[in-house]
Amino acid sequence: MGKKTKKRQFFNKFKMGFKSFRENPIKSIKQYLVLIKKYYEDNIFFVYFIIVNVINGLLLRYLTLRTIESLFAPQPLMADLGFVVILASIGYLFKHKGRMIYYGVVTVFCTALCLINSAYYTFYSSYASISLLATSKFITEVGDAVIDSVIQIKDFAYLVLPLSLIYVYRRLKKKGFFEKKARLNKSKEKALSSALFGVVTIFLFILTLSSTDIGRFAKQWNREYIVDKFGIYVYHLNDLVKSVEPKISALFGYDEQYQKFQEYFAKEPVYNTNKYTNVFKDKSIIAIHGESIQSFVIGLKVNGVEVTPNLNKLVNDGLYFDNFYTQVSVGTSSDTEFSLNTSLMPSSTGTAFVSFFNREYISIPKLLKEKGYSSFSFHGNSADYWNRRVMHKKLGYDKFYAKDSYEIDEKIGLGLSDGSFLRQTVPFLKAEMEKNEKVYSTVILLTNHTPFYDVSFYSQFDVNLKETVEEDGHQVERAYPYMEDTKLGRYLQSVHYVDQELGNFFNLLDAEGILDKSVIVFYGDHDARLPRKDYERFYNYDKSTNDILDDEDPNYIPFGNYQYELNRKVPLIIYSKNSEYKGRFSYPMAMIDVMPTLGNMFGFRNEYALGHDIFDVKDENTVYFPNGSWLTNSLYYNANKEEQFTIKESVIDEDYINTRNKKSEELLSVSNAILVYDLLKSSEQTKKEIDEQKVIEGVKQ
Repeated sequence: MGKKTKKRQFFNKFKMGFKSFRENPIKSIKQYLVLIKKYYEDNIFFVYFIIVNVINGLLLRYLTLRTIESLFAPQPLMADLGFVVILASIGYLFKHKGRMIYYGVVTVFCTALCLINSAYYTFYSSYASISLLATSKFITEVGDAVIDSVIQIKDFAYLVLPLSLIYVYRRLKKKGFFEKKARLNKSKEKALSSALFGVVTIFLFILTLSSTDIGRFAKQWNREYIVDKFGIYVYHLNDLVKSVEPKISALFGYDEQYQKFQEYFAKEPVYNTNKYTNVFKDKSIIAIHGESIQSFVIGLKVNGVEVTPNLNKLVNDGLYFDNFYTQVSVGTSSDTEFSLNTSLMPSSTGTAFVSFFNREYISIPKLLKEKGYSSFSFHGNSADYWNRRVMHKKLGYDKFYAKDSYEIDEKIGLGLSDGSFLRQTVPFLKAEMEKNEKVYSTVILLTNHTPFYDVSFYSQFDVNLKETVEEDGHQVERAYPYMEDTKLGRYLQSVHYVDQELGNFFNLLDAEGILDKSVIVFYGDHDARLPRKDYERFYNYDKSTNDILDDEDPNYIPFGNYQYELNRKVPLIIYSKNSEYKGRFSYPMAMIDVMPTLGNMFGFRNEYALGHDIFDVKDENTVYFPNGSWLTNSLYYNANKEEQFTIKESVIDEDYINTRNKKSEELLSVSNAILVYDLLKSSEQTKKEIDEQKVIEGVKQ
């Protein structure tokens, strides 16, 4: 019998089965169940392989998203099932030995995806991107942090079922199952029927999707949403496509994207001067990139002792923005450096520092260079980490003082201690400022990086609760293990150490006369990804039980998911010695707003900035996040859940939300198009050609 005849018979059976189902569905279902039982008995290992990988995908969703809905949601289950079945069907095209190797490799790969994403989510509250494999050479730099802080016991749950697959294989082999089935020689028919089942499952899954689901899948901005709706395997398939898409997209659709780019900025308002225009013109800038410093530590006391006494002084004597948020994606610290210096959003795929290092950008160093400034960056880690060696040059820094410029005389955590790093940086700064009084410098801290385990360097800051009580007529001091042995407790100790070294740094700058002619711009680069349960204990500690207060207790402070999200804000402080400009501002502000705000103060402007001078927009500002969520002074909108959390009671209508959702999509789209199509380079070239044409026309006249 020929191949065409076999295929024809197969599809005829399928059509007849569909017809009988329409005529007598109950009878057909019973027959179908019998067929399923027989199919299982004939393909035990194949079915178990599918179960293992589908359940691991389900387990990942539950252990990361932590909702019952994610556990029982039919959509991602269908997507995972269809994808795994199609993968499994390919195995039938191999002979027995090759088939087992194939199933083993696929299982290892799928298990690794689940384990990596589970660990990654623990630290970044997002899912990994295949495009980040380009940074794999940097993993050794943070290996200890990943092992100590990110990988948890729960992550080993993904190994249980794959290991049981080995047991099932050995049992079946011992019973001669594989030899018996090999004699039937129906591998190609099984491959076709299994693949068809997988395709039908995927097709049915697609029918359940809304236009919103499809739109977000196409954009890949909101990774949580995609995994929640499409499952981990389809997410990574899409992520793979998105990782190579920029190289392909750059060849097509350029004209359309360039037009949208021009239309977007044509609509942006032109801002007027204000109280802070040119107030720091021609002063040097020392921007301090505060690793994992969050706003809640500012002004915080434990046992009456300030956690950040030196930063508190800057807050009191400078401009402090206490409602400031970073906009990091998978690039974390590098995303902050990118957004602050360019007023663009992070890349929707991978990181701008790695994936788009060869683009042209309008940046703070470049704009200040036009004003006669020199620009330098300082960091105690490897210059190649996050591709900084290349990207800092692309952003316009004249020199990058990295690990090889410093004596590694004291190590804490990931590398050179902030104390030694800051002390050694002062002579570099002094030398550069002797050559040119106007300097823009970025000082990138390192010590306050997770997992905050080197407590021997900063354990003098006590995070236990102490009080003096009277017993038998005597004053007795009692101690309670308040934040002892918690990540948040170690974090507070680490922050206190960094603040202490910042105080020493400011004193050295002052002694060298650098502080008199400079403006300090201090910002947290992102939150510390501290466990929510630690915050529960921190805000609701009950010393009588050494536990947290009951949620019905009148002193209980709610700290749910949205309080946790809003607590991720970081400090932004702009300080100039003996300056009259000081105050505390609670305008909602984001990292992309820093460049326009500083530009107004120092006399430079980026006409293609996505952010705004905060003193122009003030309370009308909206903070947009890379996943499509946004925040105003009244509302936090979660794009993943399509939920809103009220910050301040005010009248919120549907138009209020729809307008910002539309703006969010526009802003993210134009930012990503700038990266993919190198639109800023094209824009500068167009302006140059226009200027040249004007000169030619002037000569003719």
